[in-house]
This record gives sequence, structure tokens and C-alpha cells, in this order.
Amino acid sequence: MDQQAALVNHYRCDRRKLLEFLLSSGLIKELRTPSGPINSLSNLDFDSISADYIIHCVESGGVVDVTEATCKYSDESAYPVTIHSQTRSSYFLVSDPESAGSPPRRAPPPLYAKQAVDASCSSTQVDSVFVEKAAASGDDCVPSLGLPSLKTGLSDDDLRESAYELLLASMFFSGVEANSVEDRRKEKTSKFLSGLKSKRDKMQPQSQFVGRKSELMDTVRVQMQISEAMDACTRRNLMQLAARKMSGQIDLTHIALGLLNGTFKSDFPNERSYMQWKSRQANILEELLCYATDTTTEHLTIRNYVAKIRDEKEWDTMMSASERVAVVASIRQVAVKLSSLPTQFGIQGETFYWTAIYHVNIRLYQKLLFGLFDVLDEDQLIEEADEVLQLIKLTWSTLGVTEKMHDALYGWVLFQQFVRTGGSVLLENAVLHLQKVLSTEEDDGKEQYMNSLVCTKHCNSSHLKLHLLQSIFISISMWCDYKLQDYHSHFSQKPCNFRMIISLVSAVGVLASGESGDLKLMKLNASDANASRKLKSYVEKSTEAAFRKVASKVDFESKIERIHPLAQLAKELKLIAETEFNVFNPVLRCWCPESVITSVVLLHQCYGERLKPFLKGVSSVSGDARSVLPAAYMLDQYLTKLYTSALEANKMPNSFNQDFEHYQIEEIAKPFILDWVISQHSHILEWTGHAFDIEDWEPLSYHQRQAASIVEVFRIIEETVDQLFGFNLPMDITHLQALLSVIFHSLDAYLMKMLNQLVEKNHLYPSAPPITRYAETVIPMIKRSLVVGTLLDENVACKLNELTIPKLCIRLNTLQVSVSFNLLWANMTFFYIALQA
Repeated sequence: MDQQAALVNHYRCDRRKLLEFLLSSGLIKELRTPSGPINSLSNLDFDSISADYIIHCVESGGVVDVTEATCKYSDESAYPVTIHSQTRSSYFLVSDPESAGSPPRRAPPPLYAKQAVDASCSSTQVDSVFVEKAAASGDDCVPSLGLPSLKTGLSDDDLRESAYELLLASMFFSGVEANSVEDRRKEKTSKFLSGLKSKRDKMQPQSQFVGRKSELMDTVRVQMQISEAMDACTRRNLMQLAARKMSGQIDLTHIALGLLNGTFKSDFPNERSYMQWKSRQANILEELLCYATDTTTEHLTIRNYVAKIRDEKEWDTMMSASERVAVVASIRQVAVKLSSLPTQFGIQGETFYWTAIYHVNIRLYQKLLFGLFDVLDEDQLIEEADEVLQLIKLTWSTLGVTEKMHDALYGWVLFQQFVRTGGSVLLENAVLHLQKVLSTEEDDGKEQYMNSLVCTKHCNSSHLKLHLLQSIFISISMWCDYKLQDYHSHFSQKPCNFRMIISLVSAVGVLASGESGDLKLMKLNASDANASRKLKSYVEKSTEAAFRKVASKVDFESKIERIHPLAQLAKELKLIAETEFNVFNPVLRCWCPESVITSVVLLHQCYGERLKPFLKGVSSVSGDARSVLPAAYMLDQYLTKLYTSALEANKMPNSFNQDFEHYQIEEIAKPFILDWVISQHSHILEWTGHAFDIEDWEPLSYHQRQAASIVEVFRIIEETVDQLFGFNLPMDITHLQALLSVIFHSLDAYLMKMLNQLVEKNHLYPSAPPITRYAETVIPMIKRSLVVGTLLDENVACKLNELTIPKLCIRLNTLQVSVSFNLLWANMTFFYIALQA
């Protein structure tokens, strides 16, 4: 309900800005009322005007009938519609669309309703289904603290404005001056006109101090979105109130009654602002006094007086000034009676209101702390945060805040702002303050007091009573529990936040269920087996969620990449495993050493279940198998490597080793690869013969050493080898032997064709010259015989005609290169065999 109420208020604020822009931007030509045209927007109630009607008027001519706009709004008030959707359940927020979330399922509340939206209601309707709602809506919502619900129509804006009034009053009653901007201007002017230099010099240190406080309060005013006019009026009345009562402790009822006495309708720019302010003061009084008292008579008295204050005609028209003073005095008597009641814990400065209205006190203090975040950059604290925090501490005695309680609430507020904005610095500061809570020791009285601040949470159809610290820790742990169940999705982009979230969980505790089914927090301890099991469950759930998310979109992505879905899935799972090992494991292994092993085995099993049906249908290394098998094999090898590395890094015992069932890619692919290699034999022979047939062996330049055909043969062989190893599949010696055989026979066929074009060596010798045509004899004394010439065969003669010296050189060089290439491949194969052995 807290989240829903915040969204409603957020929607109303954006809606007002839209209407103010449309009505003041010149797009509207005329505003009509039953009494005639109006020229001012100050008296318009933007919360009761239809935004759709105004937009329609802009499109149709720019004339707006205010009465009709109000009627249109009442007709449309079943749902807060700003877009024309059939479901009537969606709208956009301009200021922060990312944290807008799902729309409320009801209309925004009327402005002056007596039973308005509870801005911080009990969590009894939220916490039991927090995870389901968060998962369904995609919101970064935080479970509420479960403070007692507000009985009146106090909105977030009301609480923020009342918190600012309390801060001003605390400063004035503590003696700290904080003049407004206008007061400082007058002060400077009077000093300039006085001309008393010596006196001004004496006042300078004090003026600088006062000026600094005023600057801080101006910063706070801007941060808390208080107008200058309202601020000036509030300061004036509170200063007068402080002047009349300089002793005693201030309380919230005293502030509200003092402002009602000194503030008039003429102090406001329009009637609507005055009515909002007066209704807020009445609601504050009713909330404080009716909640604190148990007697029926006092209840009725307060409600009767508050009703008079709310009634515009009775309070501002019918009642005289003395009658209004009498009403305020009567309410003050009840307030004084309650404030004088005995306290419970004997703490110094304790009042009855500390425990009676703690649900209001805590909400107001949170509003003050939220003012420390820069309105222009909400994930950063303002530069003056430390100084403003010192001013905020002046409210401790009024609101019943202790040092430990402050650290808890400040850590809670920082955590909520981190959830809204994602600022890592905010998360780091939240962890520091919550760790400080655990290390802070207070006396028994303060501990008992904090334990009395009861919050209610819903668990398994029962109401669980918790004290404030328990509620803060459990609410934070619930959010962390939800996020850690899918940490791959939430923290992959900001891994530093993951480390801080684990630190946060180690501080507040891990969410667990007790024996009776109620909620409890378990300390994160490396030696605690239960904590290790809890973190292991996070690893399992997050890994499963990451797998489901990738598997759901892999079909679409595979169409874009034009590869098989299983190949795309393997690629995505490898990225998940890398992130788990490099990003999340260094953080988790301190408490859960087997985190990587758990994630890797789960990813391997999930992919294997999808791969098995595909493997049964593989009949060759082609088509889809050519993309799926290598991807599956590489994923299998990578996950195995991570698995082994995790065992070694964490020095896991052998008994911890789990069976890692491989995908059997090698057994399936081996025969298909061998068939493919053999099938390439005829292909290479065909292209080798073609290259040889078109070779003319004539060198094109002096630099050419071998034939172009042998280069082409080498290129064909290289392509075949590249294709084989491009499969990225496991191979053994059989495949290499088959490849070597193909290469050898291809080159052998080429060489045989070359040898067939050569002639015997004796045919290369030239014929003996006629003058020496005698044959040598062994015995010199024998007369030499004549050399008888022989006729060459026609085929040999043709070959000799083709064997010019350049062509012969090209052939010889080609022969040498071919033989060297064959020897090289043979040596490489033998070397591989030796490695395998």
C-alpha cells in the first residue's frame, strides 16, 4: 500500500503539472464559467478537472468550459486515465517513468476527503505476496515497514510540509536563528544605511553564523518543495510562538495550534492553498490526539473541534476570532493533559508522545531525511548534507529519535532511495549506517523503548508483530531476497552493486522461515551450513531464471543471426557462465565456495536436455549440425574447464566431485567427419586434374619458380584443411591419417601427370656431331665403330618439342615443391601421433 499510495501522489503531481502547462501555454484561448470568462488560474482546482477534456479542447479550438471539465472528471474518476487503452489500467509518469510501475487500481482520492489515501499503511496486505507482485509488475518496490496506519487524510505532501514546520520550530525553540531571504535583505539594507562600521564589524561573526544557517534552511526549503510565501508565513508565526514560550519541550500539537492561531486566510495566494493548509493542520491534530487518547469523551471532543476547523463556512465566516481562540484553547487543554502523562522508560527528555504517536513521528523523520537528496539529481546527497543533518537532529527530542534509531532510519531511507534511483553511493552509505546500528550499544531504557515501536507484517495468513529494527531489517532482506533470486538479471550491468547487496545481506541477515513458518533473519556466516545452503539456492534460482530468459528469446535472435537456436543458446549460456565466474563468484565464494560449480552443472544439464533430441537426428556434418555441434562442443569444454578450475581454486575434496556427463559430441561426429574427409578425395582429384590440364608451363616472368597449377592444387588442399579444422569438432589420428592420405594421393596424381609429360634422360642428350661419330671401345687398338643414329618415337619427339629449358625448369621446381610438401604433412602427422601417445 505504501508503494501504491506513493504512485497515486506521484500521478497527481504530474497531472497538475500537465494541466498547468496546457492552461498557461497559450494553447487555451478562453476559460469559461457560469459567471463568465476568467483570466486567472489561481482559483482552479486542478484535481477535479479532466485532463482528457482539456487536451480535446486544445485540439478542437482552445475554449474550455470549467463546469464541463469538472463533470467529465467525475465521469472518468473510476480510473486515472491519461491514454486511450482498452484495459484502462495504464498511464505514464513524466518525472520518473522507470520507477512508475503499474498503475493503482482505483481513482485518486478527492482533495478534502476525510478518509484519504493512507500514505504509509500497514504491510499486512503487501508482504505476503511481495515477490509475486514485484515479479508481475516489474517494479523495484520495497516492502513497507508495517507502521500503524494513518487514520486521517494525511498524504505524503502533508507529511513533508509538517516535517518542515517541525524543523523550523525546533530551530527557533533551540535558539538557532534562521531568517528568511527577505529578512536577510532587510538586515543588510539596515546595516548599510546605519553607517556604523565599528558596530557592523563586531556583529560580523554572528551575522556570518546566522547567514549560514539561513542559507542552509533555504536549501532545505527548496529540497522539501516549500514556497517562499508559505515559508515566510510559517517562519513569522513560529518565531512569535517561540518568543511567547521559551521554556519547556516543543511538541507537534503545540506547533499546529500555534500556526492555527497566527495564520489567516489572507496569508495565502488563493483559497485553495488555504483550504489545503487548514485541512492538513486539522488532520495533524486529529491524528496526534485521537490516536494518543483512549477515552471516548476526549475522542468526541477532538473530532468535534477538528470538524469545526475543517468547515470553511463555520471557521472562517460564522465563528468570531474569540470563538476560534476558544476552540484552539480547548484542544490545547487536551494536548497539555496528554503531554503531562507519565513516561514508560525513564529516558532523558522522553515524553508521552514518543510512544503514543510513534507512527507519525517516524514518518515525519523519514520526510526530513528524504530532504537530503538532491532534487535535481536524486541519486546524490546535497553538498550540505552533513550540516543539514545537524539541524535535523534538533527534532530528536520532539520525535523521540535516539542515535541508534537515527542510524536505522537513515539507512532505511538511503536504501529506499537507492531502490528508486540505482545510485551505488546511496547503497554504500546505507550499508555503513546499518552496520553502525549493529555495533551501537544503548542503555536498557532506550533498547526497551525501541522494542516498543511495533510494526505489523503479514506472514502465512497471520499478523507478525515486530519492533522497528526487526521490521527494517526484514523489509530490506525481503527486497534483497527477491533480487538475489535473479541476480544475473539485476546486477550484471552494475556488478559493484552486487557486492554491496551481499554486504547488506550480511549486515541485516538472510531471510528464512522459522519452524512455525514465520519470518526470521539468519546471519550470513561462512561457517554456517544453513547460510551456505541459502546462498546456493540463490545461485540455482538465478541460474535457472537466466537460462529461461535466454531460452525464451533465442528463437528470435537466431533468426537475426541466421544460425540454429541451439547454437545461439550455447553462445548465450557461455556468456552467463563467464559472468558467473568473473563477476559473481569472487563475491559469493566467501560464503558459498561451490557457487560456480552449482551454476556450471545446472547450465550444462539444462542445455543437455535440449540438445539430446537434436543429437538423435544428426546424420551428417552439414546444415544445422555444422553450427550446433561445434557450439555444443565448445560450451561443453568451457563449462568443464570452469568446473575443474573451481574445484582446484577452492581445494574441494575428491568426494565433492560430481559426475559431469559430457554431450558425446566426439562419438557422434567422428564417423561423419571421416566420411566427409573421404568424400573430399574425388573432389580434390577432379580439381587437380583440371588445374594440370590448363597449365602451359611457360613462365610469365623471370621470377616465377613453379607452375601456377601446383599453387592452385595447394590452395584446394588448404581450403579442405581449413574446412576440416573449421568444424571445431574433436578429431583423432584416424581423421589426420585420412587427411594425409587424401593430400598424398592428390599430389601423387599431379606428379604422375607431370612425369607422363617427361622423357627418358638419354633422349635429352643431343646427337653426336658427324666428325666424332665413332663409338669408344674398350681395347684402344681396335678400330672404332661408327655411331648408328636412331629415329625417335613420334610421342617422344612431341614431348621433346614441349620441353624447352624454361618449361623444364618450371617442372623441376614444381616437382621439388610437391615432394617437400608431402614430406611436411607426413612429419606433422607423425608429430601429432607422438603427442597423442
